[in-house]
Amino acid sequence: MKIAYVFPGQGAQFVGMAKELLEKNPEFESYFSKANEILGFDIKKIMLEGTMEELTQTDVTQPAVFIHSVLTAMSQSHFNPSMVAGHSLGEFSALVANKTLSFEEGLKLVSIRANAMQRACEANPSTMAAVLGMEDEKVDEICQSIDEVVVAANYNCPGQLVISGSMKGVELASEKLKEAGAKRVLPLKVGGAFHSPLMESAKEELKKAIESTHFNTPVCPIYQNYTAKSHIEPSEIKQNLIDQLTGSVKWTQCVENMIVDGASKFVELGPGSALIGMIKKINADVEAVKE
Repeated sequence: MKIAYVFPGQGAQFVGMAKELLEKNPEFESYFSKANEILGFDIKKIMLEGTMEELTQTDVTQPAVFIHSVLTAMSQSHFNPSMVAGHSLGEFSALVANKTLSFEEGLKLVSIRANAMQRACEANPSTMAAVLGMEDEKVDEICQSIDEVVVAANYNCPGQLVISGSMKGVELASEKLKEAGAKRVLPLKVGGAFHSPLMESAKEELKKAIESTHFNTPVCPIYQNYTAKSHIEPSEIKQNLIDQLTGSVKWTQCVENMIVDGASKFVELGPGSALIGMIKKINADVEAVKE
């Protein structure tokens, strides 16, 4: 049986996250000490005792979800993935899980990414919206018909897609999508237009950091958001990770390709269980569980 391990992205955080992990695995304290040193603030305190408001700051959210996900993978006694994938930020957790990156290098890149994205959001006020009950192709077509910046950002599962762009672009697209028959278009509470051309400045910053980081050859393939394909070559993995910031998260396509390549069971590692729901909507016949 081929098992695919998948890792969540921003939005999976919750108050008190990692509390249970630490209680069961007190040896993980050392990872929090390393994390506090790398980040320059007490991430453990915020994860265990912080408010939802604190946890939803991009520079906190991304490291928190990454740390929780990686430590969850480390806590699995029989962790032997045939393949891995992560949703947006989750791709970094997946790359630690398949030994491409160390915990420390992964966290450094996540921190740089989070801060760069935060600056890009401040420079260009922008937003995202979830589109429910419409075919992907129709959403793409409507986004392309608008003169403002607006793109399909996350292909989450059939009938659920997220658009991203300028305030005006998302507003115009939302109106057109409703007129064209979308069941619902819901504005998201996010800092800016992730996975859109408006993240270009963050992409340049992340590119420098990734290019100067050593990536090992992984122990199993990663299916990357940008291409939705299997990758094992470090130089390709680096480039796809860079391109992911301004490109779409092709989650539906990633899962479909993993199934074609033999994945018969998906295990979600990290906070929340959003990916399990998406996977079951992509293919109801595969086994999908939360660890």
